[in-house]
Amino acid sequence: MTLNDPFARLPEAAAFTVTSTTVTDGKPLPAAQMSGIIGIPGGQDRSPQLSWHGAPAGTRSYAITVYDPDAPTGCGFTHWAVADIPAGVTSLEEGAGDDTGSGLPDGAFQLPNDARAPRFIGAAPPAGHGEHRYFIVVHALDVEHIEVDPQGTPAYLGFQMASHILGRAVLVATAETAA
Repeated sequence: MTLNDPFARLPEAAAFTVTSTTVTDGKPLPAAQMSGIIGIPGGQDRSPQLSWHGAPAGTRSYAITVYDPDAPTGCGFTHWAVADIPAGVTSLEEGAGDDTGSGLPDGAFQLPNDARAPRFIGAAPPAGHGEHRYFIVVHALDVEHIEVDPQGTPAYLGFQMASHILGRAVLVATAETAA
């Protein structure tokens, strides 16, 4: 696996802190964050609990992405993309990214992930493909509303955010499916 850095060509951004009661930085994802939809036994497709603090001054909203740069696609795989989280919100409960986004704050919305479902879809690395990394990122933005259609792609969200990112809080978890 190439250890590509998904932030290598993006503008520098201040670091702040994200923590989770369900996911541990550098450790394998729990079964709840694996994908039953894609066929991982025990997978529950539950978005992780997230809390963040220390965002840069001037933060007016947040976006969250969960991205696997190691997916065998040539462009990685985005498992979750949420935009327009109000600046006063600093946590999401586990499962907030369900089919309806029922745990998201007012005004926030989920874009369709790379499976074209507007929800969190858990990890599902192909059997025998090796360990994959899952970048769980809270992006602090300098705008209240990012100009992205709710039916847009995660790639377009990333493109629109690039010039508005003040800071990034990152957890990296892993997953592997035995051959």
